[in-house]
Parts: sequence; structure tokens; C-alpha cells
Amino acid sequence: MERIMTNRLDRGFERYSREFEDAALRVLRSGYYILGKECESFEEEFAAFTGTKYCAGTGNGLDALTLACRAVGIEKGDEVIVQGNTFIASVMGISIAGGTPVFAEPDKYYGIDPVSLEEHITKKTRAVMAVHLYGQPCDMGEIVRICKKHGLKLIEDCAQSHGAVFGNDKKITGSFGDIGCFSFYPSKNIGAFGDAGACVSNNEEYIKRIKMLRNYGSAVRYHNEEVGINSRLDEMQAALLKVRLSHADEMKEERQRAAVFYDENIDNKFIVKPEHRQDAEHVYHQYVIRCKKRDELQMYLKDKGIDTIIHYPIPPHLSGAYAYLGYKKGDLPISESFADEVLSIPMYTGITKEEQETVVKALNGFV
Repeated sequence: MERIMTNRLDRGFERYSREFEDAALRVLRSGYYILGKECESFEEEFAAFTGTKYCAGTGNGLDALTLACRAVGIEKGDEVIVQGNTFIASVMGISIAGGTPVFAEPDKYYGIDPVSLEEHITKKTRAVMAVHLYGQPCDMGEIVRICKKHGLKLIEDCAQSHGAVFGNDKKITGSFGDIGCFSFYPSKNIGAFGDAGACVSNNEEYIKRIKMLRNYGSAVRYHNEEVGINSRLDEMQAALLKVRLSHADEMKEERQRAAVFYDENIDNKFIVKPEHRQDAEHVYHQYVIRCKKRDELQMYLKDKGIDTIIHYPIPPHLSGAYAYLGYKKGDLPISESFADEVLSIPMYTGITKEEQETVVKALNGFV
């Protein structure tokens, strides 16, 4: 068998190749490539998909986070609480907008722990950023309650949770807070063929401001109201994303079936499988295990032709980028232990049962 990669983007293309090719040719022949009908229709469709009223496409997920922070009014000196085990882009969205990130600990499902979140609220706290890491929603019932109690804005980082739902009413991530932020990086569950992102909201003014800021701070051409950026979802990516979106449910179900296979067949006392919230639906952007001997396990799998990725080996509070905040090793023991133990095993559209069986056999043989 050929090497088993952690992700295979080619299979996701091959399955719907004719649709992707038709969409690409439609854009190429249109003669219109920036902020046109493809972007507008994708924004409408994606808002409907998330159960929100409005959507603004952006150039990438980091810009979506940054513009969301600016839209809700984050300024210099404002604190925004975020979990310590997230990808650093979540944190950069806060600091690029001028805010100060404050790190809380995650719970056993890898989302921000509501208890730790509330413990970190100060007079300077203006917002919370909840990251639905690996595709599983955070405890949005408690998080929404805390934000309302303290008068805080709520931004959701949904870069890995396209289509994930929480609660009895089955609300989709991105629809709980003031603004939901998405990345469509190619490896995402709904992935573009380059960089792309979006913000969704039920607040029309937030989306209007994001659309203005993404276009050099201009809502009317050459009338620049603020210092904005250039972060526009181009017509090609919008058209290709519409194809992905039309198949979102079947791709989600495929990942969920693959996750069930891992859940039922991985059996090794040295490996911790992911836990699942009873009131949430996981979409498995990643299937993440933990192991005290993670580095040895990763090398063992590599020797057997199985690739893996660590999401993420250095927690943001210990990175060079955020050394100025003054955190030191030991300040966030749960986040740090996850960084030492987590390992993402192969999970992608088109993964075969044979590939999964090979991964499981290898994992169960690790001692």
C-alpha cells in the first residue's frame, strides 16, 4: 500500500472534478474576477448554511478574525479571552486588531473551559473568542450565558467546525455569537483551492463594516472611511466553494463514519481517543488522539508508512510572537500537556476502509 497521508486533497477534487471544472470555466469566461456575482451568491448561500442572516467573504481566515475583532470594537488595551491550546491565528486576530489576548484553559473536549473563562474576566475584558477546535463545538450554552452576564462580545472561530452543531435546537457554529469566523484553507472540511475566509452574523451593521474594511476601508469606490485592508474573497474561490458547499452534508457524514470506525476499533491503553459532547455534533476536521509517548508514536507510525501531524506543538502563550505578554512554562498546564500529547491521524474526504484498518492495526500494535 502507498504511504497514508494525514490529508489527501486530490481525492476531494477528483470526486467532484467535473463540477469544479465547470465552475472554474464559468468564472474565467465571465471576465469578472473580484467582488462579483459569484461572491455575492456564495455569501447568501453560506449565511443560509450557518443559519445566519449575513455573510462577508474575506481573503483568508486570519483576516476574518481580525476584521471581526475590529467590527465589534476591539481597541488597544481591550482584553479578549481565548483558549491556550488553539492555533496561533486565533490569537493573532486579536492582537492585529489591537486587543490583548488573555489565555484560558481548555476543557477535555479541547474547547475553551467556561469555568476557566469566567475566572479570567477583568475590568478590561471586552470579548471572548471561542474556538471550536478540531471540529467539535465549545460549550456554547455556558459561554453565551457568561458573555451575557458580563456584557461581553462573543466571536466564534469556526475555522475547523464547518457544519458542526450544538444544543437541542441544532444551531450551527458561527450562529451563537456576535460574529462567526471561517477559514476555507484547502485542508478545511469546506476547502477552497487557495486562501479564503468569511464572517457571518445576524447583525447587519457588523457585516457592513467588515465589507467596508476588507475593501481598503471603502464602501463607495475611492471614498475611504477608515484604514482598511485588502481582503476580498475572489470570484474563482467563491465559485469553487459553492461546489464544496453543495456537498457539505455528504462530506461531513463521511468523516463522521470514519471517526466511528476509529472510535470502535482503536484499542490501546497508551492512546486516549477523543471524547464527544453529548449535546453536540462533531464534524472531525481532525481526529486527534493523545499519547504520553507522542513523539515515539509519531516516529513509529512514520516507519510504518503513516503520516501524522501535531496540532499544535507550541501553545501560543509560549511562542516567540507572544513573549511580550510575559507568560512562562507552567502557566497553562492543561494547554501545555495537550501540546505535548496530541497527534492528528489520517482523516480526509475519500479515506478508504483499507487505509483506516492499516492505521488502526498500527496504533493497536504500539507499546
